[in-house]
Amino acid sequence: MADAYPLCWPDGWVRTPASKRRRSPYKTSPEKATSHLVAELRRLGALRGTVIISSNVPLRRDGLPYSNVRAPDDPGVAVYWSTNVFKDRSIVCDKWDKAHDNIHAIGLAIAALRAIDRAGAGQVSDRAFSAFGALPASPASAVAKARPWWEVLGFAQGMLGSLSKEVIDARYRELARKAHPDQGGSTVAMTELNLAYTQAKEHFK
Repeated sequence: MADAYPLCWPDGWVRTPASKRRRSPYKTSPEKATSHLVAELRRLGALRGTVIISSNVPLRRDGLPYSNVRAPDDPGVAVYWSTNVFKDRSIVCDKWDKAHDNIHAIGLAIAALRAIDRAGAGQVSDRAFSAFGALPASPASAVAKARPWWEVLGFAQGMLGSLSKEVIDARYRELARKAHPDQGGSTVAMTELNLAYTQAKEHFK
């Protein structure tokens, strides 16, 4: 079961480098974005108790993200749900620089697929929703032969005492530009880098 907070990004799914995130064209508020997504999931048939909107935005008592808090540095959003037909689905977005815009984008994507289904092309939407659940497992080589985070980020173990969160962030952004599949890297490389970055941030908590 994924956690709603902090962000629980599916293993193996590539992240958008911070340098490539953009301001979205959407004109919506956090409240409207979340309400729209929840409504679309209900229309889709998401089972009660299965919907998880995972992000780095702190949660209200009802489990949904707050709308009046400081925007997190990582605006990524991952949504998990199940229906009577499709179990354990997920869809993610971190293209935009605000979490609520990524929430809105996911709601629009689900609405578009529902429209395809209503138009009579049910096989298309079925294939899409099937793909949402086909999470690629973390590469066996990366799991079995995981390198220490400092090695992945290019630091010597003896340097750990002199590192800072700012240095770690800068190195991650530098390496992500090369590791991302769209820049000539690979899913394996990006997965390993994301794991190392997560571990590095834990080190500095």
